[in-house]
Amino acid sequence: MIQRTPALVEAHPVDIGQQSWQQLLSDSTTTPEALLESLGLDPGKWLAGASTGHRLFPIRVPQPYLDRIEYGNAQDPLLRQVLPLAAEGELVAGFVRDPLAEKAATPSPGLIQKYRSRALLMITGQCAINCRYCFRRHFPYEDHRLSPEERAQAIELLHNSPEVNEVIFSGGDPLVANDRLLSRWADALVSIPHLKRLRIHTRLPVVIPQRVNNALLEWLSRSRLQKVIVLHINHPNEIDRPVEEAIARLKSTGATLLNQSVILRGVNDHADTLVQLSETLFEAGVLPYYLHAFDPVEGAHHFEVSDNDARNLMRSLLDRLPGFLVPRLVRELPGKASKTPLDLYIDDER
Repeated sequence: MIQRTPALVEAHPVDIGQQSWQQLLSDSTTTPEALLESLGLDPGKWLAGASTGHRLFPIRVPQPYLDRIEYGNAQDPLLRQVLPLAAEGELVAGFVRDPLAEKAATPSPGLIQKYRSRALLMITGQCAINCRYCFRRHFPYEDHRLSPEERAQAIELLHNSPEVNEVIFSGGDPLVANDRLLSRWADALVSIPHLKRLRIHTRLPVVIPQRVNNALLEWLSRSRLQKVIVLHINHPNEIDRPVEEAIARLKSTGATLLNQSVILRGVNDHADTLVQLSETLFEAGVLPYYLHAFDPVEGAHHFEVSDNDARNLMRSLLDRLPGFLVPRLVRELPGKASKTPLDLYIDDER
């Protein structure tokens, strides 16, 4: 069993006190020098590579997440997700800038429809944390900043799409948007009679749990739509007491909480880690949902885990967990009508 490792006393975690989530977001660590200094890492060893990666995809790490990283440990699994490396500048065959071919599935600015019954709204291009493995690290968010007229166009398109019964708030991270805007989007969706569900994909309650404030809970609670909130947690050390409290508040709105993870080399590619993640999620009130096979995005090849290794991990999870705590191992393939489960008994490499 993996034990959570608290930050060493030398880390001197910042007292975030009663800071608002907006202030915590604004005060995020955004330079390689600040990241290395805050965690006691040798700049002579790490700064050159971190600077290379940072130029390709900027650093952003909020303080509540930074406080969970073990001081002085360059291999900490949370740090691995946010520390840029020189490897990000390497071009590797098969790793591309748009691995899910999302540009081809955009009928209207800010609206992506890859599946018949679901549509995804790009609420914002911003994230609270820049994960180095992000499959949208090259996405042209500037082309999807919606004016009020374009928001109305997206809603009209959904009104005229009776096959769509679920809308997904995505981004970036949709909860970076302020609650006035989110409330307007949610109220507009309620007026569409064929919609049944609102799904929100977010990492913000994990990286800044203070984001789950009263304003967010108010507009979530009043919606007639069934609410599904999909968190993104890759390692059990990401779940601390404030995150557990944020999860409990989200559940109070009547939302179903699920989790999706990405299998990442050096982060969670070990059965013990994934078993503890499922157990810790369920203790907090979240059901494991998807374990995503790695999307081959340019700049992140060093995170790749082979499909054979992923299947072997899944066999271990099936042996050690009840079925309801075993996430589905899937890959998203462009043009497919749904996520594609990876057969546990096929041994071919991707």
